[in-house]
Amino acid sequence: MSAKEALNIATDRKLDLVKIAPTAKPPVCKIMDYGKFKYEQSKKEKESKKKQKMIQVKEIRLSINIDSHDMMTKANNAIKFLKNGDKVKVSLRFKGRQMGHTEFGYDVINRFAEVIGEDGKMEQRPRLEGRSLVVIFNSTHKV
Repeated sequence: MSAKEALNIATDRKLDLVKIAPTAKPPVCKIMDYGKFKYEQSKKEKESKKKQKMIQVKEIRLSINIDSHDMMTKANNAIKFLKNGDKVKVSLRFKGRQMGHTEFGYDVINRFAEVIGEDGKMEQRPRLEGRSLVVIFNSTHKV
């Protein structure tokens, strides 16, 4: 039917004429209450968002001169975050002359990765961002 006829029918029924597939030949339209349709769409969207789990990125900061006990404490926290399904961003900040010896930072990050072990794996190799050495760990656990 023509667009005018469909629009007349929609106004007679006090409803809206909504294009469902405007790119189709001929365009497909539907007579419906558009406000109710939008409300139901937003309701479905909210329901689907409730079922999703938001992955958070937790940050742990290390230093070059970290003691083994402090390393274990931070690693245990990282393991706890990973078991919850979060990502862990480990950053190591260089101060002053430490920038000349970034290889010590890589050693600390590698030791940290060994302590975490099979609970988390590196997303990519550690990278230097300004004065910080940054690496992100992913969980190997299914949540």
